[in-house]
Amino acid sequence: MSRAVASLTTEGPRQAASRVFNRLSIQLQTNRLGDSLVRPEDAVAVDWTVPPLFATDPPKPKTENVKTAWIISPPGRTSGGHQNAFRFMDFLEKAGHSVTVYFYTTESKPIDLVAIREMLRSTSAYPDLRGQLRIYDLEKGLDLDTDAVFATGWETAYPAYLHPTNARRFYFTQDFEPAFYPSGSDYVLAENTYRFGFHGISAGRWLASKLTAEYGMPGDHYDYAVDKDHYSLINSNRRTEVLFYARPPTARRAFEFGRLVLTELHRLRPDIVINMVGWDISPYPVPFPYVNHTALDISQLNEVYNRCAGALILSLTNMSLLPMEVMASGVVPVVNDAPNTREIFDSPYIDYQPLSPGAMAARLIAIVDDENQVSHATSMAASVASTDWIDPGETFIRDFTAAMAGAADGASAH
Repeated sequence: MSRAVASLTTEGPRQAASRVFNRLSIQLQTNRLGDSLVRPEDAVAVDWTVPPLFATDPPKPKTENVKTAWIISPPGRTSGGHQNAFRFMDFLEKAGHSVTVYFYTTESKPIDLVAIREMLRSTSAYPDLRGQLRIYDLEKGLDLDTDAVFATGWETAYPAYLHPTNARRFYFTQDFEPAFYPSGSDYVLAENTYRFGFHGISAGRWLASKLTAEYGMPGDHYDYAVDKDHYSLINSNRRTEVLFYARPPTARRAFEFGRLVLTELHRLRPDIVINMVGWDISPYPVPFPYVNHTALDISQLNEVYNRCAGALILSLTNMSLLPMEVMASGVVPVVNDAPNTREIFDSPYIDYQPLSPGAMAARLIAIVDDENQVSHATSMAASVASTDWIDPGETFIRDFTAAMAGAADGASAH
């Protein structure tokens, strides 16, 4: 107390308050660095400017009975990125290779492997893998006889790089992850992973092209498809509702911008029911009535989709799978118009719109009012009926086999 009084006496209230604020800011920043997804020791240990062993002494070709290790963060019941990664692990197993999954985190909270196994078993969103599920152990690392290491989220690229053998390195990229952060330390640490010399397997052409053009990262891509076991047209009547894929904690899904769109939609047409899917929206201020579906299990989504005529789906980085999935259910996706969306799946049934709240609100209203809504929904659902994950799976296995045969040797990201 005496120190605070002395500070006020000598500095004045404004100067004292500024000093305290600066001290708190430093403490907060220090804590934030401690919460980074990558271990500081790993960030220092990975010197990507020096060619690694797996680049200077690549392994001999091996294309059969490949032992793969996937390093990935702990999955959630409604995590689309994890579900997709497990889908491709399943493709590997069905092609005769083995998969060991290593769950990795820098959080102090321990990983509950029993709970993860129960979650995976109880939902149809994940395939039943034959391989082992393990917690990544910093001391043990990966099995030394691993033939191929897959990094997934950017933080997993660091332990993947530091694996001490020359096993081939792959990077299963589903988004441009530096964009998850403002310009700063985490942005740089995430961006650097594209310079590690891994072979990329990317979700869609846009991401693969970006990583190769801007970072020299070699790799391939697979096209999107629809899981027809979960998404289909079951309502052939007119629809008067709309959908918003709302995930407030996920900045790239632009929840606040979507809220502007829907506020304008409700002002113009308060009769249109607005459905929120993807997250529990109840803690967030929303100035219009809506149906809060929270984060539904994948088995429950199709029924909600089939009530809606249009869906607002915003993707400020790589486009999600949702536009194609809602199309299979007869829903017109209203998507922000940009290379990162058009280069994924440029369909005449996707309603690409500029990022104008008024324009997007007007399009959603027009979709609800369209006199040809029912026939349009039928044609749209049929347009994606021929897509199947078998095709991207075959592409993935072909590219994986070529890389394991040494087709990528000599390509360098340095």
